[in-house]
Amino acid sequence: MKFKSKIVIALGGNALGNNLKEQMVAVKTTAKAIVDLIEDGHEVLIVHGNGPQVGVINNAMTEYAHNTNSDSTPLSVCVAMSQAYIGYDIQNALREEFLNRNLEVPPIATVVTQIRVDENDKAFENPTKPIGKFMGKDEALEAAGNRGWIVKEDAGRGYRRVVASPAPQEIIELSAIKSMADNGQVVICCGGGGIPVVSNGKHLSGAPAVIDKDAAAALLAKNVGADTLIILTAVEKVAIGYGTENEKWLDKLSTAEALKYADDGEFAPGSMLPKVLAAVDFAASGENKTAMITLLEKAKDAINGKTGTRIVD
Repeated sequence: MKFKSKIVIALGGNALGNNLKEQMVAVKTTAKAIVDLIEDGHEVLIVHGNGPQVGVINNAMTEYAHNTNSDSTPLSVCVAMSQAYIGYDIQNALREEFLNRNLEVPPIATVVTQIRVDENDKAFENPTKPIGKFMGKDEALEAAGNRGWIVKEDAGRGYRRVVASPAPQEIIELSAIKSMADNGQVVICCGGGGIPVVSNGKHLSGAPAVIDKDAAAALLAKNVGADTLIILTAVEKVAIGYGTENEKWLDKLSTAEALKYADDGEFAPGSMLPKVLAAVDFAASGENKTAMITLLEKAKDAINGKTGTRIVD
């Protein structure tokens, strides 16, 4: 099957909403943006976040363990659950959008995806990624003692469990993902950044971590030979001086310029910085590789050069 280009899409939280009801609504808009690209002749692979969803699952499983005096469910298992649950909604929304346009529905599938991380990654030495509910100090200390959690105070709002966010090293199901995509299937994979696993000989063990979904999308894009990585978020373009009188929206950045702005602290660590770094990682990976950051609804316009921030080497 001949495509115009191969695109990996990284969907931000605004593409999924914050709860069951919001997600059912949000994926309809998300599906329109994705089908726009497929209808235009592009091969598309989809990566998504899972921030609110995995938190809900983790909270529910923690409460269940507490009420039944049973072992808590590992975070890696909660990530796997979130991949299937979110993939289910995206698959159905895509199918409905194809039918609404009187288009043939291609095969659409979610791959529950493991991503190997390095157990010696320094991120494990200083976990910073909050997950789960807010707790009072006493409850947090009890959870730390009973469950072995690392807990930290979160901006005056209470205590939360924190986990590591290590760099993704290897996509375990890569060959299956490539085979499916190469045969014209729309593949949803690496959800929530992938299920973090470490290698113990022949065995893969889940790690108590959360992988950044944009970093995972960049790794996927490199591994499948994508032409474009498009990171869809809540803003149309990347800005420097964001929120100040000197705010400037950027149409195009070289990888060197992007890294310089990152070093200067222009991008917020919890939001735009990981997106820019993932875009740079992909754009610098080979010739004619382009990364884009833009608004969900503007995906097609960005691919056609009408908007968004383009990052090239």
